[in-house]
Amino acid sequence: MNKLSPFIISGKKHTDERGELQFYNDFDMSQIKRIYFTTHLDTEVIRAWQGHTIQSRWFCSVEGSFVVKLIKIDNWVKPSDDLKVLEYTLTAEKQEILYIPKGYVNGFKALKINSKLMIMSNFGFSEIENDEIRFDKNKWSKWDN
Repeated sequence: MNKLSPFIISGKKHTDERGELQFYNDFDMSQIKRIYFTTHLDTEVIRAWQGHTIQSRWFCSVEGSFVVKLIKIDNWVKPSDDLKVLEYTLTAEKQEILYIPKGYVNGFKALKINSKLMIMSNFGFSEIENDEIRFDKNKWSKWDN
């Protein structure tokens, strides 16, 4: 897997008479230093665009579903207006984790009410300063889907 580009880490599940087990055996969590969650109470809230120059993150829908958009930034001070938008759909029903490397901005929106996204980072909260860069939510993509 190329750690310079986003990719999906697939998990699996096993169901028997005792219930269901979901697992991510191919996910190396040794880099994870922080985990937090965001819950969207409706499908109108858009969290975009924010990115990191040194921090990588992993997204996993643990409840409901999200559309997640990513853009590789060419210039953090004055990025181009026509950068390519990558789009992923993460759902709690599918065992998938989206890896987002440093150098990308992300935006996301819930597709179902009360959706919850787990976000993992390779830096602790107090380890980095000024690594969150934000841009207008409509700079690269329309969010009407």
